[in-house]
Amino acid sequence: MTQADAVSDLIASLEAEADRDRDPADAPDVGIVMGSDSDLDVMMGTEDDPGAYDALTGLGFEELTDYDDPPESRFTFETYVTSAHRTPELMYAYAETAEARGIDVVVAGAGGKSADLPNMTASIAYPVPVVGVPVQEKSVDSVIGMPTGAPLVAVDAGKSFNAALSAAQMLAREHDELRERLVEYHDGLQRSVGEVSRDLHELGTPGFRERDG
Repeated sequence: MTQADAVSDLIASLEAEADRDRDPADAPDVGIVMGSDSDLDVMMGTEDDPGAYDALTGLGFEELTDYDDPPESRFTFETYVTSAHRTPELMYAYAETAEARGIDVVVAGAGGKSADLPNMTASIAYPVPVVGVPVQEKSVDSVIGMPTGAPLVAVDAGKSFNAALSAAQMLAREHDELRERLVEYHDGLQRSVGEVSRDLHELGTPGFRERDG
């Protein structure tokens, strides 16, 4: 199979899925797209630097890899590479079919100075909301530079974890179960800060450093 055939097959799959009358509970809630698999560490996370994958799975989402055999979790996400410059037809097909395929929000990341994937995805997928992730610092201006009337929510460079949390927050407006998970996550952050503050005060700086060293 040639590269062109692979792209054509993906486009056909997306279009076929858009034509299906699938139960929304079996469709992916969040779509994650990136311009290249070189963006994977930033977009999905690593052991030392969590990303969108970690944020979503931490909230109970599962990754959907087979439309006909969806995970048991009520909340799912899918992941694709859809380069705005190398595979514009695939990017267009993905964004154009997103709503019909059940996607409620897209997290789109791209790097380089011409990080056009989030912007173009937002324009084509409208009114599906898109959260843009500049993969690098030099990508920030490109990602956030949308004109009035063409909205795109964006996070700081490399912050795909926050982008995924934002996507979950949007979904939580209609899903109480997900809202409760988000509140529990936030409460955990507050407890963690409180425990660190207490330990630092009670142990003093030398003792605190020695304990964590």
